[in-house]
Amino acid sequence: MNYILFDGTVRNALLPFTFTRPVADIRIGILTIREKWEKYLGYTTTTLTEEYLMEKFPMVEMEANIMINASFFPNEIVVEMIRNLEPKQAIIAGEEIIAFYSNETQEEVDFDDYELIDYEEEILRIENTWDIFSKNDEAIREDFQLLTEDRHSQPIPKSVNVIAPENIFIEEGAKLEFVTLNASTGPIYIGKNAEIMEGSVIRGPFALCEYAQVKMCAKIYGATTVGPHSKVGGEVNNSVLFGYSNKGHDGFLGNSVLGEWCNIGADTNTSNLKNNYEEVRLWSYETESFARTGLQFCGLMMGDHSKCGIDTMFNTGTVVGVSANIFGSGFPRNFVPSFSWGGASGFTTYLTKKAFEVAKVVMQRRQVAFSEQDAKILEHVFEETKKYRKE
Repeated sequence: MNYILFDGTVRNALLPFTFTRPVADIRIGILTIREKWEKYLGYTTTTLTEEYLMEKFPMVEMEANIMINASFFPNEIVVEMIRNLEPKQAIIAGEEIIAFYSNETQEEVDFDDYELIDYEEEILRIENTWDIFSKNDEAIREDFQLLTEDRHSQPIPKSVNVIAPENIFIEEGAKLEFVTLNASTGPIYIGKNAEIMEGSVIRGPFALCEYAQVKMCAKIYGATTVGPHSKVGGEVNNSVLFGYSNKGHDGFLGNSVLGEWCNIGADTNTSNLKNNYEEVRLWSYETESFARTGLQFCGLMMGDHSKCGIDTMFNTGTVVGVSANIFGSGFPRNFVPSFSWGGASGFTTYLTKKAFEVAKVVMQRRQVAFSEQDAKILEHVFEETKKYRKE
């Protein structure tokens, strides 16, 4: 069977992260949503997403296809239901389609002609940017179970101060000595060739993905995910770094999400609680206004390739778009459009030529090429977000 993950109705609610990737490639827990589905299904997947993303994230359509809503996470029950789907059948949860069967010959899909099968069990789903950190606890626990079942962890080094070692899994090649791991509050997963430097103190749930690094004497609270090839230091609480991003120095990052290729300057601090303890509102690209989150704690949402200088101070509930460069004293406003250059004193446009030069250097340092596909995507984002910048 051919499985295709589609963005569904949540794509705009997950901006700025879906400016540069399909919903399926958002990381939450240990794995991306795509990786979760492929683990459960035992098949590779392709993607139905925005047209400008499809050169990098193509769709492969075959005679018979199962379309899966990428905002939903797999579990054993829903995967079994999907495997049993037949032509003209769809699985729904409330008013949302989870998955449906389609044929290559179908010119359009009319669900009035489908048999709708209700899914009534609990299922994890992301519908907003803040879900990425607020649901990360549950996502880490599910992925930990999925990845470690019937497998044996590498031994925990004798120098490690450990609580609840049965909830810790260390992959081959990982390095850690003279650190404290407390897995009594949730599982701790340490990926292949990852490193935790001396003096670090970590409470679960926590995921350190392959080749990621925790710097010396870091303090990390769950539920936190450090994506592949990322670095973290200082104090981090309930945050998700997708991959190839750095928050390597002192400073606080809490209840936040960083995309890929981000860099947080030394001693940068993110406020995650308003002084009056009120509910945090967060910029919504969907409504082009500030949306209610229902959360008292909410920090920074930063899109791919964005960076900030040393001692940057972010207000509670700040959204930074793609490829922004923030620096200077004072608090920048709590919505920074993509390709902005500046800080509290004002912003100018960060031209793509300059932004691409930096992206090439940054990615080459990690032996990753900045491709023509990447450039085309960022050019599209530059044009799509022009209305938010004062040019």
